[in-house]
Amino acid sequence: MRTINIFLVLFSIAISGISQDISVKQQKIIEQLFKNKSELYFTFKIQDRSEIDILTKIISIDNVKNGSVWAYANKKEFKKFIVLNYKYKILKNPSHIKKVTTKEVVSVKQMNLITSYPSYTAYESLMSQYATNYPSICKLVNIGTLPSGRKLLILKITDNINNRENEPQFLYTTTMHGDETAGYIGMLNLIDYLLTNYGLDSRVTNLVNNIEIWINPLANPDGTYAGGNNTVNGATRYNGNAVDLNRNYPDPQAGQHPDGNNWQPETQFFINFADSMSFVMAGNFHGGAEVVNYPWDTWSTAHADENWWIRESQKYADTVFANSNSGYFTSITSNGITNGYDWYQITGGRQDYMNYYHHCREFTVETSNTKLLPTNDFINNWNYNFKSYLNYIEESTKGIRGIVTDACTNSAIKAKIYISGHDVDNSEVYSALPVGNYHRPIYQGTYNVTFSAPGYVTKTINGISVTDGLPSVVNVSLSPTNPIADFEVSSSNNCNGTVVFNDLSGSSNSWNWDFGDGTQSSLQNPTHTYVNSGIYSISLSTENCAGADSIFKNNYITVNVTTLP
Repeated sequence: MRTINIFLVLFSIAISGISQDISVKQQKIIEQLFKNKSELYFTFKIQDRSEIDILTKIISIDNVKNGSVWAYANKKEFKKFIVLNYKYKILKNPSHIKKVTTKEVVSVKQMNLITSYPSYTAYESLMSQYATNYPSICKLVNIGTLPSGRKLLILKITDNINNRENEPQFLYTTTMHGDETAGYIGMLNLIDYLLTNYGLDSRVTNLVNNIEIWINPLANPDGTYAGGNNTVNGATRYNGNAVDLNRNYPDPQAGQHPDGNNWQPETQFFINFADSMSFVMAGNFHGGAEVVNYPWDTWSTAHADENWWIRESQKYADTVFANSNSGYFTSITSNGITNGYDWYQITGGRQDYMNYYHHCREFTVETSNTKLLPTNDFINNWNYNFKSYLNYIEESTKGIRGIVTDACTNSAIKAKIYISGHDVDNSEVYSALPVGNYHRPIYQGTYNVTFSAPGYVTKTINGISVTDGLPSVVNVSLSPTNPIADFEVSSSNNCNGTVVFNDLSGSSNSWNWDFGDGTQSSLQNPTHTYVNSGIYSISLSTENCAGADSIFKNNYITVNVTTLP
């Protein structure tokens, strides 16, 4: 049970008592502030950290440190904020502080690192160029085209490019806040590094051969190119509809629409994409600070695998410290890592969405105090982070992993894999079809792991030992439960006598149908056409390696065959 903070209760009561009617003076201020802007960047002080729990539902908090808050708001959000009567200071939007260079043509070959921002057209061309130049290990996918015409592009990098294998699926995505661009450039350079070093560098080759890597360098193109396709100057945090995409996802605590907005096109495209995949691990890159942020963001409860999260986050930060100048990655904490909620609460974030709803392991990495990364910092930022990028990808092959199959047929099964007394808040994982492979990142130790699936006998394997840095391979076959024969008619056409039968017998692997007119079928869900009208009795016998069952339904269907003249 979470304790009730008295200050937060009093603060909530105070807010509820404030009139939500904007004064004439406040309305004039708002109209002036938003005259040529879709969002504001501002700062203010708080008396108690508990205020964040309320403020995070009103505005988009960007950073909290020593009682100071930095935040963004669109016009609707600022109207809610201004009536709280905080003393605030409007700041210059980060993308307007210093101009950066954008080029129409950007070509990356043999790790000539990017030295200028690509125009949007050049970005599309560059992503296409990668897929064209390396077709055996790289494929370009457009997961959605926005109303602006800009696309959410993602590259798949793996050795067997057109097939699913017994490999973890891994995702890197960045710049869902359009003015936070260090990750944008970092991921373009990482794509090039993986592609150009494949077959030459043993570590890169092993990563590409053993992991299905997906990289989306630009998750909010309308925000990054808010100033037009030929410049990133004027980039906005929010998308083209002035919505913060990192507050727009379903939230384990605050529900499906925590920000009060409909899912934006970008959000819906990513939700659909995530639904089609089985990501084991993921990283989401941001800017405006330098720190690894691990789950949860939405509540104070520790993640079931918090010890694993702390270890992996610290690995990322320590590798950064070993490859960067003194002072880098210490803007939030001295050790470079933080629990999300401990820093400041948000709801509707992508990180918590992936962890809770998709049983993934996603963290958020802030890689630059400067949001719109200057071009002369591109190479340093890459050198500081790229080994950490690789380490984190590689971790997806560790922990407990294996394949779950049917003991009768040896076919793949989608099964739930969980650790009783350990897993909570959807931290369990599932095997993925069509291969049946599962991957369970977890801290070193010894675990009793349970495997279950509908229609199968649950199995627990005790004493699975996990060592940091090594995989523990445990393949599991589940025995089907005894089948319980049953079926229904899923559709019929009495005009031509065609009837579709739907098997409801569970884990059966053989079927014997008698349609009551002297004909039979061994299909699981057969379609049968009756020649004559009549009332028919149907029987079904079914079995698997655990046993057999049968059912007889007398006078089950009436068929009226119409003879056309």
